[in-house]
Amino acid sequence: MDLPPIRELIPVGRVWERMASVERRLIETTTSEEDGLTDILQHLMGGGKRYRPLLALVTSELGVVDGADPVDAAVAVELIHVGSLYHDDVIDEADSRRGVASVNANWSNTVAILAGDFLLARASEVAAPLGTEAVALLARTYALLCEGQMLELTLANRLDTDPDDYFRVIDKKTASLIRTSARLGAMAGGASPADIETATSWGHQVGMVFQLADDILDLVATEDFLGKPAGSDIFEGTFTLPVLLAARGDDADRIEVLLSGGKPYDPDAVTEVIDLVRKGGHVDTALSHVDAHIAAAERAVAALPTGQVRDVLGGLGRYLVQRVEAARSA
Repeated sequence: MDLPPIRELIPVGRVWERMASVERRLIETTTSEEDGLTDILQHLMGGGKRYRPLLALVTSELGVVDGADPVDAAVAVELIHVGSLYHDDVIDEADSRRGVASVNANWSNTVAILAGDFLLARASEVAAPLGTEAVALLARTYALLCEGQMLELTLANRLDTDPDDYFRVIDKKTASLIRTSARLGAMAGGASPADIETATSWGHQVGMVFQLADDILDLVATEDFLGKPAGSDIFEGTFTLPVLLAARGDDADRIEVLLSGGKPYDPDAVTEVIDLVRKGGHVDTALSHVDAHIAAAERAVAALPTGQVRDVLGGLGRYLVQRVEAARSA
């Protein structure tokens, strides 16, 4: 199954014109007067799918603003995202990110933390012209990211994690920023209060799909598709929904034995766990949750007037599901 290019999913000329401005602004806002800091700040700026700023630019089309506000919204959410990645990599002791050495591996944990803080500060600075509501929204969102990360840490290596806690983690750690991207874009574009709420609801549902789909891909896709080894979540001690479901199913005892030793997990054990998760039908159960959130996202955008933006938002949600289908059929 061939996936459509993202430009085909967003056939809105102004979005891509503004996206070019976003790229320029990201370079400007990550340029420092201090020697060496610019290279660190821009280390990951060249990679990534730019999903969050694209969402902000798409939802800004719900309004009538022609100025730079939507670009500022898009830049701010990407700075939050990348800054949080710097911090995540320190917590996870990650060696790589986006196909290159992580900042903590390339420099040090201290440098990565300081650079992440700098990017978060820049996000607030960029958002300031959008008003106090925008800055407060970003601050609340980063607080949720921290809560989600803390909860994930407390649940690490625990097969007895309740699936409800898993959903709390992905709600706070992933969906919160995607929801904010959609909301802030609509606000910056001058959308009506009703359309801002619709964009927010859509963003929440698609944010949940984004992480669910990513977690499923880690269990069904090849390393070539993922750009990282399959089962990376398990190796890190992060047990996602399909694994948690399998740990409560018929193969629970075997999975407990395979993962009882804790990190570092044996590669053969991880491979067997993935096989048990797939054969047990737990990927399909997780996909049923994806389908439920996609349906909720489509109900949300149904409140929008028929037109290009509504079609694009619907397509972006379905694209995440298509990535899983493409990986399973590969």
